[in-house]
Amino acid sequence: MNMKHVILRRVEGERTGMRGKGALRSTTITPSSPVAVEFENLTVRRVEEVARKEGVEAVAPVIPMKLIAPVAVELAADPVEKGSTWGVKAVGADTSPFSGDGVIVAVLDTGIDATHPAFAGVNLIRKNFTSENDEDLHGHGTHCAGTIFGRTIEGTRIGIAPGVKTAVIGKVLGEGGGGSDVVLGAIEWALQNGAHIISMSLGIDFPGFVAALEREGIPTELATSMALEGYRANILLFERLASLVQARSAFLGACVLVAAAGNESRRDENPDFEIAVSPPAAADGMVSVAAVGPDPQGFTIASFSNVGARLSAPGIGVLSAKRGGGLIAMSGTSMATPHVAGVAALWAQKLRSSGQFTGRRFMDRLVGSGTMAGLKVGFDPADVGAGIVRAPQD
Repeated sequence: MNMKHVILRRVEGERTGMRGKGALRSTTITPSSPVAVEFENLTVRRVEEVARKEGVEAVAPVIPMKLIAPVAVELAADPVEKGSTWGVKAVGADTSPFSGDGVIVAVLDTGIDATHPAFAGVNLIRKNFTSENDEDLHGHGTHCAGTIFGRTIEGTRIGIAPGVKTAVIGKVLGEGGGGSDVVLGAIEWALQNGAHIISMSLGIDFPGFVAALEREGIPTELATSMALEGYRANILLFERLASLVQARSAFLGACVLVAAAGNESRRDENPDFEIAVSPPAAADGMVSVAAVGPDPQGFTIASFSNVGARLSAPGIGVLSAKRGGGLIAMSGTSMATPHVAGVAALWAQKLRSSGQFTGRRFMDRLVGSGTMAGLKVGFDPADVGAGIVRAPQD
């Protein structure tokens, strides 16, 4: 059986042209990216042959990807409270001397409302990887981008890094979701456009993959087995990708991949109903993000937040840009993720200014900024990782 696969190649020099018999797409390799992503229809035997070729880091079947949708959405109160949002304050962005100036952030999501005042003056490099029109039809991507670098709206600061002047916006999710081929291609594109941070609030749709195989006439048991193998292969692919991105810092500059942990846990129904971090956030090398919320006795893990993330950040009642104008509050690990991406932009600016901007140091400073201070007594370290991400203060 032929299936569309993603082939991840390591880039060692500048090359152009088709690579591999039957390739569906070839990528012009430039020094701006450490990876090349290709797509090819492969049989099981052919997968083994391709995987052994020099320069091939990973081969995995294309698997459906879905939006990590908010668990709650509510319109902002009128009038909106002035000053910084609780999330901006919780991570210390309001007292940080850094703004993200000179840092390029990529947001791979549902797109962006480019006309929203929150993005005034930002150079938005946009590309639509879906079959829909270019606009953000959901509002999710607009909200996430607002949290990362949104400007102050009517006296309310929503952005962690409002000094960001260039943002790379990839629309990778449409009404029916997307695929790992689209996401990998978008990551490659973001790297080519100089992204220092890539923020993703999406996850692998395992049930959707099983259903797609069943529609091809494959029996349920076999479809589930094939989907599981594809799931494992995709985790490995994202791990290899993260490793290559980390290694690129020596000659191309550092970049971190930030991804939402997922919203499948149900602690409000049963304290033991905890689901592990979902891919691609589960892959080694990714900065997976859990969600916390405010509480009179200290920050607490969100009931929906998956367990095992590397960092945590505000993810309940997060106020940010609303598609079509104005502000809206959303909850989810998707809302926590852009807080970490925004703080990463502040750390990137600090490290760049002192000539210390390497991949390892960037990752260490970002994850190492996590703090347990302010968390409600009795928290489970597995829920919050290294703690709540914290912006540099000097």
